[in-house]
Amino acid sequence: MSFLLMSPEQHFTEVLQEACKERKIKSFPLLETYLVHMLKHYLNSKNLFTPFQDDTTEKAPESLAELYLTAMNTDPPKNKEIMKVLADRTLYMSGFFGDSLQRKIVDIDYYADIGSAAYHNLATWTKEDTVATVYKTFSAKFFDYVEVLSYISEKSAIQTDQNILRLYERYIKTGSELAREKLTSMGIATLPKDQLKITKA
Repeated sequence: MSFLLMSPEQHFTEVLQEACKERKIKSFPLLETYLVHMLKHYLNSKNLFTPFQDDTTEKAPESLAELYLTAMNTDPPKNKEIMKVLADRTLYMSGFFGDSLQRKIVDIDYYADIGSAAYHNLATWTKEDTVATVYKTFSAKFFDYVEVLSYISEKSAIQTDQNILRLYERYIKTGSELAREKLTSMGIATLPKDQLKITKA
């Protein structure tokens, strides 16, 4: 089926299932539906970069830490809404902009810490067991789903010398199996995973 004939939901469902299969990451229907809705939501880049403005605050939080603290100090159900914005943004940005984050003072590890904690809080605050299971999965396996989103992002990317260096730096720092496979396919030798100083499992 041509992409032009697909709805965004159909397209993202297809590439997501392919990504999970290629990365050998177990998933389940509700989690896949959640990710498809996330991908569709961020088709509009304004949803990713527009500051979250809470009616109870005079100024929109500017940093991840400020957004996290705002969520923690806001009464239900608004706290859950803010925390979800934070959790989803960190997961999406880690997957789609992971290489760029590696070059910043606040790197992908920081995003993963914040995102994992945000999803953990959502799981704790959510009464629906099935939805809570989705949040628990993202919290416990944050980097697995970063890999899934990275696969979707990088599938058709054209590599430059600079991108190859970023890819290598990503492998050294995170042990990303996707990064290792891409480097190997380009004929670039990599250290065995057990010799890497990986900051996050």
